[in-house]
Amino acid sequence: MKLSSPEFKHEGYIPGRFTCQGNKINPPMTIEGVPDGAESLALIMDDPDAVGGTFVHWVLYDIPVTGSIGEDSVPGKQGINSLGGIGYVSPCPPSGTHRYFFKVYALDKMLGSREGLSKQDLEKEISGHVLDKAELIGLYRKN
Repeated sequence: MKLSSPEFKHEGYIPGRFTCQGNKINPPMTIEGVPDGAESLALIMDDPDAVGGTFVHWVLYDIPVTGSIGEDSVPGKQGINSLGGIGYVSPCPPSGTHRYFFKVYALDKMLGSREGLSKQDLEKEISGHVLDKAELIGLYRKN
């Protein structure tokens, strides 16, 4: 599988409109090569460079199998981010350049879980059900 975005290259800078200095919306993503037999997708976006440890920006699951995730969209159920809420938290590093990991997983089942899973709960739920995965890394530094 391959995960990409028409808005930035792998290990390239995320445009400002997808950050706290812009519209605070998720960037569009393209998912290629989803394996046969996939029943759903899941996505985790996190920042391992955060001062207090990995910051979870977005948890999505029960996404119907698709070739794209649209800009400013919610294609599945959302989980809990590191701010304790549900939904996308845009990149907003306090200092320096941070890396934002977008990880997509092709699963052999629809989880059917309630909305509001944590990243850790989602990782437990998908264990043993991942057919393939892909990763896209974006960078951001506040101006």
